[in-house]
Amino acid sequence: MARRRLAAVLGLLALAAAGAAAAAPAYPALTVQGAGGTQTWSLSVQVLLLMTALTLLPAGLMMMTAFTRIVIVLAILRQALGTVQTPSNQILIGLALFLTIFVMYPVLDQVNREAVQPYLGDQIGLQEAARRASVPLRRFMLAQTREEDLALFAQLAGVEAERPEEVPLSVLVPGFVTSELKTAFQIGFLIFIPFLVIDLVVASVLMSMGMMMLSPMIVSLPFKIMLFVLVDGWALVMGALASSFYT
Repeated sequence: MARRRLAAVLGLLALAAAGAAAAAPAYPALTVQGAGGTQTWSLSVQVLLLMTALTLLPAGLMMMTAFTRIVIVLAILRQALGTVQTPSNQILIGLALFLTIFVMYPVLDQVNREAVQPYLGDQIGLQEAARRASVPLRRFMLAQTREEDLALFAQLAGVEAERPEEVPLSVLVPGFVTSELKTAFQIGFLIFIPFLVIDLVVASVLMSMGMMMLSPMIVSLPFKIMLFVLVDGWALVMGALASSFYT
């Protein structure tokens, strides 16, 4: 259900751009010479820009959702465990994607109820649907964005707004991404500390025993995995990440 709503939101954004492209002038793109004569295929600049923008749309949506924080914390966790490529990048991205859908479900549900369904029912126009769809997403990003980060980009852009809700997306998105990066590294630092302590203890014991030729990482890895499993680490990390967006 959440994936269908996400697809509907993506379709709504694509229709908004396609509506602007419909009235654009067309330019000859390809001429075909056949037995029945010459046929010219035309392509508008707006359609070309639309197709280019669609390739960047997934990356843009990832930067405007919980995906950034989640995937960075999971990558730091893997580095702290010292398992190199386990879990693999595909598994980490899959975990981050589905956890992002879980976190963003209330936002997607509100977009579906207030924008997508009225638009599909011909109750509102395309521009009004796009405006309604942006409201829950802006509210989510504002709740996770630090005021100093938002003020920094507003100052750089020369934008003066009395309230944070009035800043444009061109200012809100970089401020949100900056805040997410800072929060992700703070969470990653707290996750890293217990594993760092284990590495230090193992390295000290090996040096005291004169086993300096043995890599401490090889000895500490089983202990770190055992500790992570005993405390049910995956559930703790996933739960902490999900709850961090609602506190």
